[in-house]
Amino acid sequence: MRALPSATAYAVPALEKGLDLLELLSSAPAPQSQAEIARKLGRSPGEIFRMLNCLERRGWIGKEEGSGRYHATLKLYELAHTHTPVERLLRAAAGPMRELARALRESVHLSVLSRGGLVVLAQEESPEPRRLSLEVGGRFPAVRTASGRLLLAHLPKEELGAVLRSDADYRALGKAERRRFLSSLLGLRRTGVSVADGESIVGVRDVSVLVGNPRVGVAAALCVPSLGLVTRKRVEGRLVSALRAAAERITRSLGLSKA
Repeated sequence: MRALPSATAYAVPALEKGLDLLELLSSAPAPQSQAEIARKLGRSPGEIFRMLNCLERRGWIGKEEGSGRYHATLKLYELAHTHTPVERLLRAAAGPMRELARALRESVHLSVLSRGGLVVLAQEESPEPRRLSLEVGGRFPAVRTASGRLLLAHLPKEELGAVLRSDADYRALGKAERRRFLSSLLGLRRTGVSVADGESIVGVRDVSVLVGNPRVGVAAALCVPSLGLVTRKRVEGRLVSALRAAAERITRSLGLSKA
């Protein structure tokens, strides 16, 4: 059988040059001159002149009056918001969630934070006759769920403070409990994995991992609730690895880098 060509066999230098230029201007803190762009890309000013002209004509970049420096426009933002983040997230997650449920023989659900609570966006049920099921659209306390705490841990400090100030479960905690809770969020932020036993149902162990990139405002939790089957560390290690692999696939499908 003839081997498939490698990815490099399909390289498109002109397109890659244009994408390099857009990525540079999108991340630059200030408009850039043609010479600065060329230097940062390791190219000559002549090499990028036609590319700059084309991108400006198509509205992807703009040029400051007077200085002639280039900056990225909001065209990419406009295109990105043609469809809602939830629609894109659901499309990206459907396949990986289905494959994960079949591989683990467990149900899988995807949740997001909404108005301070955890909302289930999607679920793929286990193929086993006995399985856990959550109602899509169901709302749960963020503070008291593995997925909710994972998502809270990745909120910006100011936003987290605002959410917790209005959260009845958090307000009910004593000072020492609040300190322990906030400390646990720091740990979740480092690991990206949240595990909890018997929070909603006795004998159920929830394992959640982060999907998306909170820095750009797209974050969800992918969770597998197990009916007391995950009892050994090496078994749980395989589950976490499978969850992380599925989360990475979803994140890449969204066109995002990891948090």
